[in-house]
Amino acid sequence: MSLELPIYMDYNATTPVDPRVLEAMLPYFTEHYGNAASHSHSFGWKAEAAVDAAREEVAGIINAETPAREIVFTSGATESNNLAILGLAEMYGQAGGHIITCQTEHRAVLDPCEVLAKRGFEITFLQPDEFGMLTVEQVAEAITDRTILVTIMAANNETGVLHPIAEIGQVVRQARQARPADKQNLFFHTDATQAIGKLPVDIQEMGIDLLSLSAHKVYGPKGVGALYVRRRGPRVRLSPRIHGGGHEHGMRSGTLNTPGIVGLGAACRIAREEMAGESARLAALRDRLEEEILRAIPYVRRNGHPTERLANTANLAFGFVEGEGLMLKMRDIAVSSGSACTSADLGPSFVLSAMGVSDMLSHGSIRFSLGRFSHAGDIDFAVEKIVTAVAELREISPLYDDVLKNGDDGTIEWTKPAGQ
Repeated sequence: MSLELPIYMDYNATTPVDPRVLEAMLPYFTEHYGNAASHSHSFGWKAEAAVDAAREEVAGIINAETPAREIVFTSGATESNNLAILGLAEMYGQAGGHIITCQTEHRAVLDPCEVLAKRGFEITFLQPDEFGMLTVEQVAEAITDRTILVTIMAANNETGVLHPIAEIGQVVRQARQARPADKQNLFFHTDATQAIGKLPVDIQEMGIDLLSLSAHKVYGPKGVGALYVRRRGPRVRLSPRIHGGGHEHGMRSGTLNTPGIVGLGAACRIAREEMAGESARLAALRDRLEEEILRAIPYVRRNGHPTERLANTANLAFGFVEGEGLMLKMRDIAVSSGSACTSADLGPSFVLSAMGVSDMLSHGSIRFSLGRFSHAGDIDFAVEKIVTAVAELREISPLYDDVLKNGDDGTIEWTKPAGQ
């Protein structure tokens, strides 16, 4: 396969639209352009049928039982998270004002929680361990008789680290069932934006009551997503964030983005069919990238868990190098120093800081995220560029010069090349 520059290694930020997804979408721009809410003619019926088919595909990738009632289309995961958290807080706030989340959540979860804190809700921000993971015991211990929501992401966008979602779901379910029948207003929400299409997600087995996802992370279009809202066992009710027309069972008014929804459905179908093989292929590419970098460059450290993480994600800290400077040195490779939503923030990554990573290491950290169109040639080119760039930056680093003369202080567990 020929090498095309620049090389894209920022799939966790967004993905290109798969040509098969685009092909499915195109007729709904020009031929089948009806409003899915127009029930009086064939143009509307055609659009409504396409939307219903997409609901089935979205439900299929998470094993939802009643797509027509449980899949709510939104503009993306940010809106889905806001609807889930703020909508549930408004609906059940009188029953108890306590919400549990994690310090390393996406800002689309943390910011709504902080808004609620200003309104008098009690928010518990659990701290992860050095690998970025929560334990089931932390969640269980944090639940009180006033807790109405536990919201924990399935996979972290910066490190790829996976939380024990199924076990957390079981803890929430048990805590709910232990309450009196008229006070079982305790629910589990997960932001599964990074997990969908990369690993199996089953809302039944995992005890998930609300789930957020976005099309542009699974090779669909930007500007469309979905929120799963459990209808029974227990039924979840939400106060809407957008009013005007009663669309999506009153939870999210507004004319539906039919082409985008069709694209989301197609993206979910393709991801479900190809997930297993794709995950194995990407894990091999990611491991090759890490192994080559760790073999060739001294003073590099992996951020996150070595195994409990997404197959496509590697977050590496390059000692004695500024991440921004490193990215400037390798302009032919698209990578990230953190979440795309916080890329304008020059401070250290709040995700890495919550894991106990020092500011120095955080500033030297790069996220590599691979995807459907990544191949071995990309890895080889990236490794060559990274090795050269790190060497050039360290050549002018007084800190690195001091390490060469005196050795490092032993406080950081670096990975060093063979023979050192």
